[in-house]
Amino acid sequence: MVAVTVGLALGGHVGPSGASLSVIGTAAGLWLATLVADGQAYKTVHRRLPLRNGVKRSLYVSSPLLLSAVGPLLLIGVSALGLMELRTALLTAAVLDVLSLFVWGYVGGRRMGGSPGVALVAALLDALIGFAVVAVKLLAGH
Repeated sequence: MVAVTVGLALGGHVGPSGASLSVIGTAAGLWLATLVADGQAYKTVHRRLPLRNGVKRSLYVSSPLLLSAVGPLLLIGVSALGLMELRTALLTAAVLDVLSLFVWGYVGGRRMGGSPGVALVAALLDALIGFAVVAVKLLAGH
């Protein structure tokens, strides 16, 4: 989502409705691809399709991918109301997504049993990946 919001902001050829569709399409596409990959991996390992509980677990685990669209969509909505330029809204969404990577990294590190220090390292690495994505998009100029 970071790459999409930065790309849309730098492209300058889309309005709020087009940006919203891009964000929704990206989130839905990534989520569906994750579900398919998870099902294929399960079948490869267990030589059968996952049962109902496995499908429910996969839906639960992959659902945060859909949440990545909420911030950008809210900010695009603010832009559509004329309260913020679309480019500013999209770049703000990218920054917030990088910050959310930091938070998810910390929470994930703690949930895996890591100490606060280990969780902080995981959070920083996740945020670093987000910043790297932004840097690549900025350097590429799109």
